[in-house]
Amino acid sequence: MVPQQSIQSLYTEHHNWLHRWLCRMLGDSFDAADMAHDVFIRLLNRPMQEFKEPRAYLSTVAKNLVVEHWRRRELERAWLETLASMPETMAPPPETRLMLLEALVQIDRMLDSLKPKVRTAFLLAQLEGMTCPQIAERMGVSRATVERYISSALLHCCTLAPPL
Repeated sequence: MVPQQSIQSLYTEHHNWLHRWLCRMLGDSFDAADMAHDVFIRLLNRPMQEFKEPRAYLSTVAKNLVVEHWRRRELERAWLETLASMPETMAPPPETRLMLLEALVQIDRMLDSLKPKVRTAFLLAQLEGMTCPQIAERMGVSRATVERYISSALLHCCTLAPPL
């Protein structure tokens, strides 16, 4: 845990700067305020160290949150487009929509944490229904390599998945 005094001084000295920086990045003061708050919440759960450049550290944490923010917005946009294209009678109720969006966000995080080649092989198998030999040919690797990639992806996703 972060020593209380350390996080307090970091917050006091840099919160306003971080909020302004995030306002420029996001173009919205309310989102920036939420995200600045989230940066310091994340710091509370990490071992604190002395920083020669605290703003560089804060901006790195904030950039990661901004990336997550925009990815989630893009997922939400795609989800809303999908819902809009459905016949109204088939559209899920609002509670289910929210649960499905959260599941999409979790899946996106799991896939993003895979190595690019592993992710590609996994998605080709899962979304396009390609076989290991077809994936191997497309990717220019051996069948055994594809099998390792897919096995690795499945294990990784199972490890990250919340318990049922």
